[in-house]
Amino acid sequence: MDRPVVINVRSAERSDISSWLRMRTALWPDAEDEHAVEIERYFVGKARGADVVLLAEDQNGRVVGFAELSLRPFAEGCRTSRVAYLEGWYADPDMRGQGVGRALVESAEEWGRNQGCTELASDAEVDNEASMAAHVALGFRDAGVVRCFCKEL
Repeated sequence: MDRPVVINVRSAERSDISSWLRMRTALWPDAEDEHAVEIERYFVGKARGADVVLLAEDQNGRVVGFAELSLRPFAEGCRTSRVAYLEGWYADPDMRGQGVGRALVESAEEWGRNQGCTELASDAEVDNEASMAAHVALGFRDAGVVRCFCKEL
C-alpha cells in the first residue's frame, strides 16, 4: 500500500520562479510569452492578477502545484462584495488525485477568510470537465456559464 502524499502549502518566493513558470505555462499555454513578465510583476508588487501565490510541495520539497488568488469586488453567483477569487489552480498531472488541489484550495479558503471574505469563487473553461469535477468535489457550486465578449476600440 502506498503511503499518503504529504503536501505543504506556502507562499511563492523568487527562488520558485522556474517551477511557477513551468506550471503556469502548462495551465495557460496560449499566454506563454506573458508568464515571465507577470511573474516578475508579482515579485515587484505590481501584479495585475494575483494578490498572493501559493505553492504546493510534496514531501521531498518538489513544487507540484500552485494557486493564484486575488480579491475581487464581486464574482458571478456570489452574494457578497469583496470575494476571494481563485484566478489559477494547477497540480502536476502525476500528482492529481493525491490531495494537491485540495490542500491548495483549503489554503486559499484560509487566505480568503483572513482577508475578511466569506466566499471563494473560481472559474473554468466551459469544456474542462476535469476542472469542473475537481471544483464540485471540493464544495464549489456551479454558478452558471457566462459567455464573454471583447471588441477592439
